[in-house]
Amino acid sequence: MTIIFWLHYISTVHNITLEKFLYVERCTLCDVTRALKFYSGPIFSRCGRDSSPIVENKRGRKTDSTMVHSAGDEFESKELDLAILSSSRRWSDNLPSSYKVGLPPRQRLVSEFLDKLKETLFTDDPLRPYKNQKRSRQFIIGLQSLFPILKWGSEYNLIKLKGDVIAGLTIASLCIPQDIGYAKLANLDPQYGLYSSFVSPMIYAVLGSSRDIAIGPVAVVSLLLGSLLQKEFDYTKNRAEYYRLAFTATFFAGVTEAALGCLRLGFLIDFLSHAAIIGFMGGAAITIGLQQLKGFLGIKNFTKKTDIISVMKSVWGSVHHGWNWQTIVIGMAFLIFLLLAKYIGKKKRSLFWVPAIAPLISIILSTFFVYITHANKHGVQIVNHIKKGINPSSAHQIYFSGSNLVKGVKIGVVSGMIALTEAVAIGRTFAAMKDYQLDGNKEMVALGTMNIIGSLTSCYISTGSFSRSAVNYMAGCQTAASNIVMSITVGLTLAFLTPLFKYTPNAILSSIIINAVIGLIDYNAAILIWKVDKMDFFACMGAFFGVIFVSVEIGLLIAVSISFIKILLQVTRPRIVLLGNLSRTSIYRNIQQYPEATTVPGFVIVRVDCAIYFSNSNYVKERILRWLTDEEDKLRDNGLPQIKFLIVEMSPVTDIDTTGIHALEELHKSLKKKDIELILANPGPGVMEKLQSSKFTELIGHNKIFLTVGEAITNCSKEVGEEA
Repeated sequence: MTIIFWLHYISTVHNITLEKFLYVERCTLCDVTRALKFYSGPIFSRCGRDSSPIVENKRGRKTDSTMVHSAGDEFESKELDLAILSSSRRWSDNLPSSYKVGLPPRQRLVSEFLDKLKETLFTDDPLRPYKNQKRSRQFIIGLQSLFPILKWGSEYNLIKLKGDVIAGLTIASLCIPQDIGYAKLANLDPQYGLYSSFVSPMIYAVLGSSRDIAIGPVAVVSLLLGSLLQKEFDYTKNRAEYYRLAFTATFFAGVTEAALGCLRLGFLIDFLSHAAIIGFMGGAAITIGLQQLKGFLGIKNFTKKTDIISVMKSVWGSVHHGWNWQTIVIGMAFLIFLLLAKYIGKKKRSLFWVPAIAPLISIILSTFFVYITHANKHGVQIVNHIKKGINPSSAHQIYFSGSNLVKGVKIGVVSGMIALTEAVAIGRTFAAMKDYQLDGNKEMVALGTMNIIGSLTSCYISTGSFSRSAVNYMAGCQTAASNIVMSITVGLTLAFLTPLFKYTPNAILSSIIINAVIGLIDYNAAILIWKVDKMDFFACMGAFFGVIFVSVEIGLLIAVSISFIKILLQVTRPRIVLLGNLSRTSIYRNIQQYPEATTVPGFVIVRVDCAIYFSNSNYVKERILRWLTDEEDKLRDNGLPQIKFLIVEMSPVTDIDTTGIHALEELHKSLKKKDIELILANPGPGVMEKLQSSKFTELIGHNKIFLTVGEAITNCSKEVGEEA
């Protein structure tokens, strides 16, 4: 406080700004203290009641300071300004550095390994709730962790029940017609879609941690599963084997999901980037829509391929003898109705229930229309028969040996990963909207267990549905109990109402699916991706066109491949930039981002924006040398002094391996031949430990490693001055 007072007083009396005391970044607290001593001589004392400072003249007599200042104020101010500026420069140059780059404490190999394992697999610290708890409380917490229904169930009340019942009935009205259509998309009988919305949501409600996600079959996974299964068995000729393989794939999809959760390997699904998912979903939506032209146009003989060329050939090849105009009228009329209902729901959020019940209304009206007009006798294809009753057991149908086991595992892993990615993305989205935490690993275990049990009860792969989850959210769901309400409603439908769907036209199911998948085409997201990251856009478009022009699995493979290529490019070709000084500061920044930044004579300053590994170490060395060569050529052309120091800013370098250290050694040798010194600035703890262990610090000298670029330049400039 005393220093602040004197700074304020001196700046007022002598008309000297605070900037002159601090001299931007060079003046330290030590400088300020010395400056105060310089100025405080004339103002140490005051006389009695008079507030005027008293000074002593050369003869030793005390005189009012105002007289002194009035006589030589201007001269003294200028003289003292020069004194403080010059002394500030001198003191900052001679002041030794207070800090050196420190070495982290050495860890034992086992401790280091366990720390890294914990950070990789247990970033959420799952044991934290158990700390400082009694044994009985720890037991309860453990049960609630395994079965989240015990946690939210203990706080359940009538208000939450009301919200869940309304939401459950609303999504049931949406899922029943969708499930019938999605089952056909997977080349399964309609009841299997309803089976999957009866058992699976019930299991998830017990084990899942999301309050908003609605469980059941989804379009993308149904299409993917159907396309993969029909490559192994023809669903018309080998019906039994096709179904057995479907249940086997569902079982191993669940095993894959549960294993990822138990082993806490959920981060693996993050390798499928958001851009790739956007492209894959958009391509799958168009492919699904094209597949629905069979039912929408009333075509009987349709291609089993999913690519757009084969589908369009099949469609236009049947234009003269395969299209049914009555079917087209029914499909078109109700598609317009569904799109209008969706528009109303988007326009006014309070009418969210309109698009939710529109599919069921379409089913009821179209079925009644076909029944009273006997349109099925005029070429309108109908569902015909949906088996009545709840799920039969399918445990005996799963392949656990033989060649079909391998096929089932392959299909299950691929389909399970896509289902898992979609569910986790949906769960995280709605958790963020309601501001609660979602445990990804618990979600994986819940989804995996759900599909394992589902495969034993005639279900195929189920996951979170975005359209149903959105309706569930807007309908005011409070807990996962909304899935239980939906499950009970579907169970009652299976037990009593399935005969009513006999005359339901296939065109309505096609219209419902087309209406549902339109929302998967997110062109706004694609435009944003193009603006933000061109490489991400290529991944997006690669997945999109791969799905449309080849197949769903090829599009998925392209998406994953491009995502991996992007990672490899970032690792093998890291960004290395040239730094310059921002005027009147000690800040050094990328000269491309800050054109006003200037290079320091005699120095080349570069920054490596990535860890240095075997995959990029040679590139890092060569790129730094190229920067150096370019700068030397510029200086030579302009007749300026040559480079004496190369400073490598290592703040972004999170790690380095032996190959990376070897590359630095080679860089040091190359610089030594040019009579240029290698300087390191601010290496991190892991990097510094490895540089010390490899004795690289001894090779270049401990005095060539600094905490900041500014400190390195100050010290190196001082050495050059002393040598001169």
